[in-house]
Amino acid sequence: MIRECLKIIGTAHVSQNSVDEVRAAIFEDQPDVVAIELDRGRYQKLMNEKNGVVEDDQIHITKIIKENKVGVFLVTTILSYMQNKIGEDGDIKPGAEMVGAIEAAEEVGCKIALIDRDINITLQRVLNSMTTWEKMKFIYGLLGSVFSSEEEEIDIEELKEQSNIEQAMEYFKEVSPGAYNALVKERDAYLAKGILGIPEDRVIAVVGAGHKEGIINYLDNPETLPSYAELNGTEKKGGIPWLKIILALIPITFIVIFFLAWMNGINIEGDIEQFIVISMIMGFVGSIVSGSKLQSAIIGGLVAPLTIIHPLLAAGWFSGLAEAKYRKVRKQDINNLGKIESFRDLWNNNIIRILLVVVGTNIGVSIATLIILPSKVFIPLFMKIFGG
Repeated sequence: MIRECLKIIGTAHVSQNSVDEVRAAIFEDQPDVVAIELDRGRYQKLMNEKNGVVEDDQIHITKIIKENKVGVFLVTTILSYMQNKIGEDGDIKPGAEMVGAIEAAEEVGCKIALIDRDINITLQRVLNSMTTWEKMKFIYGLLGSVFSSEEEEIDIEELKEQSNIEQAMEYFKEVSPGAYNALVKERDAYLAKGILGIPEDRVIAVVGAGHKEGIINYLDNPETLPSYAELNGTEKKGGIPWLKIILALIPITFIVIFFLAWMNGINIEGDIEQFIVISMIMGFVGSIVSGSKLQSAIIGGLVAPLTIIHPLLAAGWFSGLAEAKYRKVRKQDINNLGKIESFRDLWNNNIIRILLVVVGTNIGVSIATLIILPSKVFIPLFMKIFGG
């Protein structure tokens, strides 16, 4: 059962009314602990902003790609932009209610408990739980929201109403049940475990309105709570990775054809040369057409033959890494995403430019792999092997 001295406040993350409600409750109840829906990283970021501490403005794209966190970075970037945009429209910064709770807790002399899961773990679990099709729909929907030209009036306080919360949650569940589970249900459990782990009696918990009902359900039924080990793992669940299998079959097929030709005594030196030259040209062309530096295009071209043979590598990663060395991405580039009104604005944003290079290089190599090489090299070679 929930402790009688526990109060859970459901907030909107960009609402001045939520800030006022949280502060008033803390001053009135004088709790022993204020539990807030933050992890250590987000808490430190909010405190740095509050205290005027200037953080490193550069986003290290090279490190993100090397650590295979591109998906997490993209989702974080788009969601951060959207929340900042809503905050600008309402003239309040995202997380203001959490800062208000922290300040009020300091003023009344009570402790602060950080009860949320690390955001990187949450987003990785979200991505791991989604199918490729769900990811495409999700990113498309987010980008549509970012670049939509329609200005729609948003009543932040209406978003906190239970009927609207339930409607939004049901839609999210329908779009991607796995992502809903990782982003909402698991965090309900994590936040509930954090609250249960507080030894003090009088507690105020400040959480997003969408989590309040789930937290209460878990607190009423603590035996249903999963362990922290279950909630923190980021290994992708088992299953048949059809996309990887298909991608792997393409280079395997190429290698088998080369091997069969060699076994049949066919001179394949010219075909191998064609394979290398076509791959390199298309990698270079795809990169340069997408607006890369010459150096990045050269790297994309050089690695193209190797990435075709290795299904888990992509030439665009290499050209993108090279491009990131020349185009320093800063947080301002994220903020400027919402100010893009023309092709010139798009072209001048370093995030967009690097992503274009990655995509452009991969498209060039894909054209070589799926269209040019089969027609110019592998089908003719196959016909020679079987006497066609």
